[in-house]
Amino acid sequence: MTSGLFRRGWRNVREAGTQRLVVTGVLLLAALLIARFAWAIPFFNDAERGLYDARDYFTAEKVEKDQRIMLVVYDDETLSATRQRSPLDRRTLIDALKTLDQLDVKAIGIDILFDQPQEEDAELIETLRAMKTPTAVAYLNLDINPNDITFRQQEYLDEFIAALEGSNAFPASARLDKEGGVTRVFAPLPEGNEPPLLSRALLNAAGDGAKTLPAYEGAIDFRLCKRCDVSEEEDIAEDEISEEGGIEPLYDKLAISLFSSLEMASIVTSEIPIAGKYVLIGVDVVDFDRVPTTMTTYDNNPVAGPGVAVHADKMAQMLDGRALNPLASWQIWVLTALMIIMAVLTGLLEFVGNWRVYPILAAQAAALIAVPVLLHMGGVDTYGLPAVGWVAGWGIAFAAVTSAARASGAVQRNFAQGALGKYLPREMAQEIIDKPDLLALHGEKKEIYVMFSDLEGFTKMSHAISPEMVAKLLNRYLEMLSNVVLEHGGVIDKFVGDAVVAFWGAPIAKPDDADRAARAGFAIWEAGEAFRAEVAAMDPDLPKIGKTRVGMHFGEAVVGNFGGESRIQYTALGDSMNTAARLEAANKALDTSVMASREFAERTTLDWWRPMGKVVLRGRARPVELMEPAPKFSAEDKAALSEAMALVSTRRNAAIEAVEALIERNLADKGLPNLLNRMNNLNEEDAYVLG
Repeated sequence: MTSGLFRRGWRNVREAGTQRLVVTGVLLLAALLIARFAWAIPFFNDAERGLYDARDYFTAEKVEKDQRIMLVVYDDETLSATRQRSPLDRRTLIDALKTLDQLDVKAIGIDILFDQPQEEDAELIETLRAMKTPTAVAYLNLDINPNDITFRQQEYLDEFIAALEGSNAFPASARLDKEGGVTRVFAPLPEGNEPPLLSRALLNAAGDGAKTLPAYEGAIDFRLCKRCDVSEEEDIAEDEISEEGGIEPLYDKLAISLFSSLEMASIVTSEIPIAGKYVLIGVDVVDFDRVPTTMTTYDNNPVAGPGVAVHADKMAQMLDGRALNPLASWQIWVLTALMIIMAVLTGLLEFVGNWRVYPILAAQAAALIAVPVLLHMGGVDTYGLPAVGWVAGWGIAFAAVTSAARASGAVQRNFAQGALGKYLPREMAQEIIDKPDLLALHGEKKEIYVMFSDLEGFTKMSHAISPEMVAKLLNRYLEMLSNVVLEHGGVIDKFVGDAVVAFWGAPIAKPDDADRAARAGFAIWEAGEAFRAEVAAMDPDLPKIGKTRVGMHFGEAVVGNFGGESRIQYTALGDSMNTAARLEAANKALDTSVMASREFAERTTLDWWRPMGKVVLRGRARPVELMEPAPKFSAEDKAALSEAMALVSTRRNAAIEAVEALIERNLADKGLPNLLNRMNNLNEEDAYVLG
């Protein structure tokens, strides 16, 4: 019976014609290649990583607390007490190192880069050189980690490391391999003069070199704390609940301030023994050195953990000898071919509509899902195994055969890449592909970077020229600004006439969203200036185009799909949007073009910001601190302006004199005289109220 169904299916395929057979053959080849190389194909690689994260999390081994490793961290309380954030207070570290060196620990790893000079550096170097305990000091190479360290930082770091030569303190790579913003695998083996990984270097130094998995570059075998999975019905004492929301962290973790003296440390370690353990020193602060992993993606408290914990996970894996075994290339090819063959054979049956096809479909769906999971659970390194590729390849092959068998027109199975990609930003379409339920009407609260821009005087000018010219100019202007937003990875929320609204941080947040949003805001103004010049060169008789004003703010907004069943729009709603819009409008009164709030500017790594005082925006109760991007404003003048703004509340006259001196040095700057005028008319909150 089944063989008869196959013959009927094949007959229909042949009857579809030569052209259809060629198309089907091409599609089958494409299905095979996609199924095999999905990890190297855009869109598919994100889906592969997402599925891998789910597979890794839900199959992770649950273990008791690891007693071999202890984390000693700078936490929020430490930073508050030392009043020093970046670079971290080194006096605290010096005291802790001296104490730890007396506690008979196995080895110490410092996951902190000493890439900026401080007064205590000489004493820190002396302390490190005097260490009896093997101590690994974090190191990064600019050539390998260009996004994590600058040339000047590299120079100082090299000098610092060189000063430790001949001691028990030695450099170790703090490199974390991040793909798609998430750490999933060991960093590649050292290149050139790069030292070994921090965790591997510690094991070597402490005599556990045989356990370092020396050639291993595969996936990190993350584990979960066994007691973190306790159900709500169980009776759990409040003092057992950790700050992270789980029940017992995987490693003991103590604040570095507890090791300021041997006496205090002895009290603490009498309860939590430290002797004979590996100690990793790092940072555990909410917004500093957080590293997403496969465990934080699906955790109940999905806040990325500290980077030092990832080094601990690698060390624990090496101590356990848990090297995951990847499949050979030929084995992946065989499995991939089997998936495609299954799709072809099932496709020959599908068009018949016989009920027997449904159990076959169910069995194959189960196989597509189960095989990667079972391999993963069996100790196979499935990072790189094309699980999504198999599903996609199966679907393409199945669609190609059934389409040819039915002799119908081309089946539109590329909805996400076609329809969605045509009308929605690429990032948004990508997330909808990963999570189709996002098409439902709903929203979620996210922190985003918002940008509003507006073209001064365009509405008035549009009444003086023909509608055709208005359309031509407006389309050209919006095209130029849209390109800027998209080139900087932003999402275009909407066009309102000549105004452009965009945001960063949703639907997919990236670590450099703040910098990209800031650069885009300034580039929007530059594009506006280029547009003015372009229009002037096009037709001298056209009315002059006004300047483009830009406002930028960071804050919470509800982001998602809103509308009705017939039409939806992905947009952001909230006070942060209104604030950005009012900052844009405030440029007119401030004699500026681009203005951001301090909340926005302080989240960037750019050094071009200058403070422009506090104002109360129209319709707002609380004042907003203004920050203006001024890349051509000298560093000396920026420092002077910052000092002047700091004096406003205590020595206003001195602040005014400082701004007057800046005006004399920058006569073409229109924003400074405006600032001076506002400083002479401040309210009781030292803010200027815009009318």
